[in-house]
Amino acid sequence: MIGDFLGALLDVATSEAAYINAFTFAVFLAFGASGEWVAERSGTLNISVEAMFLASAFAAVIGFDRSGGNQVVALFCGIAASLVVALVQAQMSHRLVANQFVVGLTLNILVLGLASFLASELEFSSKKSKSTSIPLLSDIPLVGRALFDRAWLFYLIYAVVPICWWLVYRTRWGLELRAAGENPQSADVSGIDVNRRRRQGIYVLGVTAGIGGAYLVLGAVGQFEDSIVGGRGFIALIAVIFGGWTLRGTIAGCILFGVVLSFRLSLPALGYELNGDLLASLPFVVTIVAMSVFATRVRAPSALAQPFIRGLK
Repeated sequence: MIGDFLGALLDVATSEAAYINAFTFAVFLAFGASGEWVAERSGTLNISVEAMFLASAFAAVIGFDRSGGNQVVALFCGIAASLVVALVQAQMSHRLVANQFVVGLTLNILVLGLASFLASELEFSSKKSKSTSIPLLSDIPLVGRALFDRAWLFYLIYAVVPICWWLVYRTRWGLELRAAGENPQSADVSGIDVNRRRRQGIYVLGVTAGIGGAYLVLGAVGQFEDSIVGGRGFIALIAVIFGGWTLRGTIAGCILFGVVLSFRLSLPALGYELNGDLLASLPFVVTIVAMSVFATRVRAPSALAQPFIRGLK
C-alpha cells in the first residue's frame, strides 16, 4: 500500500504534464493572491476574490468574442469587470462601513447568478491562446515547458508579483498602506486617509484578479463555464494566510495548492484509479489543514478586518 503510494508520487514527480498543470493553477491563484496580499496589508479582508475572478473570466470571453478574437481587448474587459466588483466592495466596506464579509459573500453570490444567467442568454465563442516559447529556458527538463512555453497572459505574473512588492515596500503609498493595516488610528493622526488607502488596496486586487480571470479563460481553459473558478478565489485568500502575510510566502502557498490541484488531475491521467470524490475534495482538505495550522502561527496585520471609523478605537 505504502509502496504503491510512493510509486504514484514518483510518477507524478517525473511527469512533465504534472508540472504544467501545477503551474497553470499556481499562476492563476498567484494573480489573485498577490493583489489580496496588498489589500490585506492595508487591513481589509476580501472574500470577494471569487467574484472578481468570475466576473473577469466572463467579461474577458465576451470581449474576446465581440472584438473578433482580440485578446488585449479581452484582457482589459476582464480587468474592467473585476474592478467593478472591487469598486462595490471598496465603497461598501470602507466608505459606508458595511460589514466587509457580508459584502464579499453577497458579491460572490450575485456575480455567480449574473454570470450563469448571462451565459445562458448570450452566444459567444472563445479559444485558448497559443503558447509562446522562450528559447533555451523552455528546454529545461520537467519545468521548462511549465514555466517558459505558455500563453502570453501567463507571463504577466512575472511582472505582477514584483510590482506588488515594489508598491508595498518601496513607495510612500505602500508605507501608508501598511500603516493603515497596522495602526489605523496613528495613521489617521499622521494625516493618512485610512479608508482611502484601504479602498485603493482593493482596487489593486481588482486589477490583479482581473488579469487572473482573463488568464484562466483564455490562457488556461479556453472556454467559459459558470463553474470555471470553482472556489479557487477562497484558496487564493488562504494562500495569503499560509504565507504569513509575506509575498514570498503567499506565492509559495499558491505553488503548494497548485501542486495539490495538479496531483488530483495527474493521478487518473497516469492510470491510477482512486475515488473521484476524494480527489475532487483534496485541494480543499489541504486548504483547511493549512489554514488551521498556519492561521495561529503567523502574525496578521494588527487591524486586519477591523473597520476604521475616525475617533473610535
